[in-house]
Amino acid sequence: MPETSVITHLSEDEVRRRLRPAEVIDAIEKAFRNRLPTVTIAPRQHLPLAHGVLLIMSCYDPSRPALGVKFATVRTHAAPPEARVHATYLLLDPETSAPRLSIAANYLTALRTAATSAVATKYLARENVSTLGIFGTGALARTHLAVLPLVRRFDRILVCGREAHSTAAFATKMSAELERPILAADSRTLAAESDVLCTCTTSPTPLFDARDLRPGTHLNLVGAFQPHTREADTLTIQRARVVVDTYSGAQTEAGDILIPIQEGAISTGHTISDLHQLVSGKKQGRLDPEDITIFKSVGCALEDLVTAELLIPAC
Repeated sequence: MPETSVITHLSEDEVRRRLRPAEVIDAIEKAFRNRLPTVTIAPRQHLPLAHGVLLIMSCYDPSRPALGVKFATVRTHAAPPEARVHATYLLLDPETSAPRLSIAANYLTALRTAATSAVATKYLARENVSTLGIFGTGALARTHLAVLPLVRRFDRILVCGREAHSTAAFATKMSAELERPILAADSRTLAAESDVLCTCTTSPTPLFDARDLRPGTHLNLVGAFQPHTREADTLTIQRARVVVDTYSGAQTEAGDILIPIQEGAISTGHTISDLHQLVSGKKQGRLDPEDITIFKSVGCALEDLVTAELLIPAC
């Protein structure tokens, strides 16, 4: 009988210790520039569950070769909120599909999402930004707070959650963790005063009024991943130059874009670029300092694969 191989498993704590945010940003930027055109990414599967949805994301890169798949359960309601998502990533043998490495992937998912937002911010945000604003108080908000300052210098950081008292507690906790002042704000203040604004929530409806946004703002919309949910209103999308992570994902899952199309407010050609075209210089994002730019992300399996690959030498 064939010898049974032992599968190495990395815990959340091990992943958190071993992944370096700057390296993840660099790997994701290079992957969207060089690898996206040649990889095979299956359409993300959404399997409805009694308590939420199971997402299955797979990616194969024949040039390495490399093969991986992520299983992520997103619960409709969870207490505490950080229990809402549970993810596991498997790096597989590209010849046999036998598992090579099992990875607890909650932090991996949050970090690769923030790193992708950082790549988009690097190419789309103005150089002279000063205020970062984050909607949300969960795992995605935490990683965006830690990672976005790696690509732009911010003198001021604002956060806004559902409730004032929990937002204040989150701001205090993150100020201590990141060793810099982070202030709680209401939604209108955050929208009006942020130069870079990130939406990292579970809200199915818009978080702010487009009329509060200043010219020149860059937005990363990362929380909504279903065609009937959105974090930005129609006017925000109408006003902006919109870049997506992938066209295929945006066309099936990005409610922030699909709902305005269904309303007749924008055309299917409103999106100006995907992330590959942006970072490879094939398309231009910001044309003017007063442009409002948006990066709409629903998540791409290539992001998971290249982040997981960074863990291989550590095993």
